[in-house]
Amino acid sequence: MSEQLERLTAKVRACRICVEEPLGRPLPHAPRPVLLPSSTARILLASQAPGTKVHQTGMPFTDASGDRLRNWLGVTSEEFYDTSKFAIVPMGFCFPGQDAKGGDLPPRAECAPTWREPLMALMPQIDLVLTIGIYAQRWHMGSARLPSLTETVASWRDIWASPEVPKVLPLPHPSWRNTGWLKRNRWFEMDLLPFLKEEIRSRIG
Repeated sequence: MSEQLERLTAKVRACRICVEEPLGRPLPHAPRPVLLPSSTARILLASQAPGTKVHQTGMPFTDASGDRLRNWLGVTSEEFYDTSKFAIVPMGFCFPGQDAKGGDLPPRAECAPTWREPLMALMPQIDLVLTIGIYAQRWHMGSARLPSLTETVASWRDIWASPEVPKVLPLPHPSWRNTGWLKRNRWFEMDLLPFLKEEIRSRIG
């Protein structure tokens, strides 16, 4: 990691803005920012926010969602956590808490406006961004994002054909809550995932 990125990452990991200067209700627990940026990886996983298990471990995707995501990418755990291959920078760095139904709340509103542009500026080598879920798609895709997640992911070929750099591929969140979505949209596993795996392998060797 470059010295500049290392210094910025240290600042992010020490961040307490969602407790000390929150937009709305403060974070309901102590902050524990989780991210794995990189100065060399060509692939950015722009995910949502840590869940309960990740909040405990301090490592991204150490849960069933991570197992599904690694399967989608066709990579091992060793490859996935190799920061020369993947940068993992979620839209929200801390576990945001849960709603009344036990689902995770949206990423904290403070994170992306404060940290995302400075982090992206120090990772110019990224040439593929995987936008995982609607929050990452809103930030990284601009007008290429369609009204719904399903429409956006279904338009992946058109999005890929865009001359914009870095390349972007939209994905649903790998949460178990999206199992029904996967069953209703078989084209995702039949068409998009084989293409995704080829692009991943071409970048990580």
